[in-house]
Amino acid sequence: MTSRGANRLREELKRLKTGDRPAVIKAIAEARSHGDLSENAEYHAAREQQSFIEGRIQEIEHRLSNAEIIDVTALPASGRVVFGATVELEDQSGGATVRYQLVGDDEADIKQGLLSVSSPIARALIGKTEGDVVDVTTPGGTRSYEIVSVRYV
Repeated sequence: MTSRGANRLREELKRLKTGDRPAVIKAIAEARSHGDLSENAEYHAAREQQSFIEGRIQEIEHRLSNAEIIDVTALPASGRVVFGATVELEDQSGGATVRYQLVGDDEADIKQGLLSVSSPIARALIGKTEGDVVDVTTPGGTRSYEIVSVRYV
């Protein structure tokens, strides 16, 4: 996982522990004060929300404790595509240019240009260098990309 991804998880964990968890505990206490719990929809909704929050806290803590965090800026600038590198690609059929950072599965968000390292495009790029042309087999067919640049930002 990149250090940016780890920081995002830490921020979410802090928000869950200091904001969401106390708010749901307060909502449960308030719903309890309304009386009969068997037919109290507010109580059941708050308990369900609490269960979700506690599960998410455990999941984040587990991910952070088992993650190998890589500082991308400390990587040697070899021009080779590795985990954490930002790669600019040119589509050989249309000439369109795209930019992706190769990140862990938990961090991937294609809309933000964060490409999962286990995706077909990333797997084809790993180990290649600037100027290489890479053929990627996708569900839509085979596409060719030229690696325009590799940066470690």
